[in-house]
Amino acid sequence: MNGRTWKAWLVPGGLLLALVAAVVNSSLFPQIAPSLAFYYVAVFAAGLLLAWRFNSSRVLFSLLVLLLAHRAVNFFSAGQIQAGSLQAGSVHTGPGRTAVALAALLIPLNFIVFATMRERGLTVAGIAPRFGLLFLESVVFAVLCRPENSPANSHPSAAAIPLWILLSFAAAIAVFVRRFFQTRKPIEPGFVWCVAAVFLWLEFAPVGKMSDAYLATAALILAASLIETSYVLAYHDELTGIRGRRAFNESLLSLDQQYAIAIVDIDHFKKFNDTYGHDVGDQVLCMVAKKLSEVGGNGQAFRCGGEEFAIVFRNTSAKEAFEHLDSMRQIIEQSTFHVRGSDRRAEKMAESRSVLSSKLPSDLRASKSDRRKSTRKRTATATPNPSDHLSVTVSIGVSEPSTRYRQPDQVIQSADQALYRAKHKGRNRVELASTAPLRLAERSRAKARL
Repeated sequence: MNGRTWKAWLVPGGLLLALVAAVVNSSLFPQIAPSLAFYYVAVFAAGLLLAWRFNSSRVLFSLLVLLLAHRAVNFFSAGQIQAGSLQAGSVHTGPGRTAVALAALLIPLNFIVFATMRERGLTVAGIAPRFGLLFLESVVFAVLCRPENSPANSHPSAAAIPLWILLSFAAAIAVFVRRFFQTRKPIEPGFVWCVAAVFLWLEFAPVGKMSDAYLATAALILAASLIETSYVLAYHDELTGIRGRRAFNESLLSLDQQYAIAIVDIDHFKKFNDTYGHDVGDQVLCMVAKKLSEVGGNGQAFRCGGEEFAIVFRNTSAKEAFEHLDSMRQIIEQSTFHVRGSDRRAEKMAESRSVLSSKLPSDLRASKSDRRKSTRKRTATATPNPSDHLSVTVSIGVSEPSTRYRQPDQVIQSADQALYRAKHKGRNRVELASTAPLRLAERSRAKARL
């Protein structure tokens, strides 16, 4: 995993949970325990408000699940808290133990259900099924935690959470890890750390002040992850995962005197889209964006819109950036990929054509068949087989500040002009804003080959 991936996993969820776990188990905890009530209320209120403001039913109902589960465990464990202890009360018997086991089972499963349900915002159609699920679970929870349905005694050394229920925690973590590598959104690691906080609560501190600390931290992790996700969506392109136009515009404000800007465009992208469809076009954009993000020279890649990208090189001249860009161009040219789902789409198209043909009169079927044969002959060389491995090329223009072009906007215009020259000269090439440095770079490469 790269640095950005590690950061998404460790910040803010991992850092917050590690900090709270250290404080809870330190000598400072008795001093800050009186303030936990304010911390608890403030975090849940802020989390619910943020979920409402960002129109996220998933986070809002996840917070409600935490809140209801915590209240239920406290209610059914009443009278079982060790008197005078600021640490967790031990729950080994009766309804309290049943409530802990049910909370451990239902919280991760609810998180999984909310993650898989379609996000429809805080509309009636979006919140009604979730409210119905919570109501049904509350009824089952109350029935199973009645004294006659709960175990009378349990060994004091027994774990608070039965071993088989731990599978729900493992399943939730596996789901969120998989979703992160699909979406790259920080909310998924946030749910992983939230599940970890819930485990610490139910296993080591089912009731008492420590439980308030762990539950409030779980809610804080979700709220912080929601903010982080909103930031990523605002500054990163949702399709490709790299930085977007807003991040590009802000990066221009912090450039020093020495830098280079490259404008990258995918060759014949419109024709590619028309031939293979927008789904395949999206695959191309993702592949190219991934290669651009790996460019050397500490270049930062941005998607500016459509098939156009930009790369910013700090403390680098255009001549130095040229070498990294040309290497990247060759890597993209040599990269191939298989169109996902192309065979199935081709089969469906052929199936639909045969169904339509069978419904036509015989004379029309014959004429249409003749026309299809002639059409296939004309387009056999123009339309490749969708199941083949495909490749694309890119054209690049790169520029740097000069006496004529000092401002970043002017440097971008200069790089755009270089890009047009690259297109005019046959595409699949890198052009510098000045032809003199270009000739110098080509001469140096020729000497290196000799």
